[in-house]
Amino acid sequence: MTLVTTVRGRRGNFEPWWQAIVTPPKELVDFWFDYPLEATPSAGPRDSLHYYIYSDRLFFDAMALDDQGIPIHCSRHFGRTYNPAYVAWYGLASLEGWLRGRDPSGQRTFMEQVEWLRRRAVTRDDGSVVWPLTFAWQEGECRLEAPWISAMAQGLAISALVRSHRITADRQVLELCRAATEVFRKNVEDGGVRTLEAGGALYEEYPGFPLPRVLDGYLFSLLGLYDYAAQTHDPAVSRLFADGIDGLVQMLPSWDYRGKWSWYGSRGFLCPLHYHKLNSVLLATLARLSGEPTVAHYARAWDPARLTMLDRAGVFPAFLVTKNRSRLKRLLRWRR
Repeated sequence: MTLVTTVRGRRGNFEPWWQAIVTPPKELVDFWFDYPLEATPSAGPRDSLHYYIYSDRLFFDAMALDDQGIPIHCSRHFGRTYNPAYVAWYGLASLEGWLRGRDPSGQRTFMEQVEWLRRRAVTRDDGSVVWPLTFAWQEGECRLEAPWISAMAQGLAISALVRSHRITADRQVLELCRAATEVFRKNVEDGGVRTLEAGGALYEEYPGFPLPRVLDGYLFSLLGLYDYAAQTHDPAVSRLFADGIDGLVQMLPSWDYRGKWSWYGSRGFLCPLHYHKLNSVLLATLARLSGEPTVAHYARAWDPARLTMLDRAGVFPAFLVTKNRSRLKRLLRWRR
């Protein structure tokens, strides 16, 4: 599995405008073809090492490996730094590649990422364990200053650590996972990742205001909670998962575009294909695990494979308009 950096030479003050010019043609091409991401039906049982989705491309274009084989998040916005969500994802993808016979060193790579997560876990004064993100980030109108936490990073780290326990039977790993679930009990205002909607809970990838409400990070976090609950039968964490599914059912209509496509975040723009397919596959997985018919409905409605070329031709103009509108807002914010 090869990772390459996407950091290019600096273009000074023209960098954001250059990105606005070169990105749309690539999006035009990508929109019409399938994205290499698939569900793993054998994931979920207590004795399974498989993760729920597999892709040898997702997020990898934003990573480069350091000398120890740990992915570094590379971005034109903040340079190069470690991102615990990407470390956990790279580990899970490597393990899945090994299980599928595609990566002979995948299990070793996975355990290297787990060791990094163990070393970088931070225990807060309230006893919760978090993996902070150490760069400032602007998501829509929400500004997050370092260090900040993310439901996505917490969920992916838990999923990775649970699978390492299934390999090594190390009980300390499960204790880390238990402490990592504590932030799901706390509202964003209290230093957690939870918001409440109509009796359900949403777990925020970007826990700040105004809420960006990005769907895929929320779904990854639910899978982490499910993994720990399946492993330990902890009723309190099972309740966190159930509350999250209730919140998902309440909020799914807000992410829906005409029963065919998904919005990125709080209706800032329609999802590019890779995020849309990720939403669809993660929803199908959570529908399988939870048995919730509403989740299954949206997973089917958003499946890109069911859309005709005419359907895509109807969605694509809306994607272009909303994406470029969002891009223009970001550029104007950057100039200020």
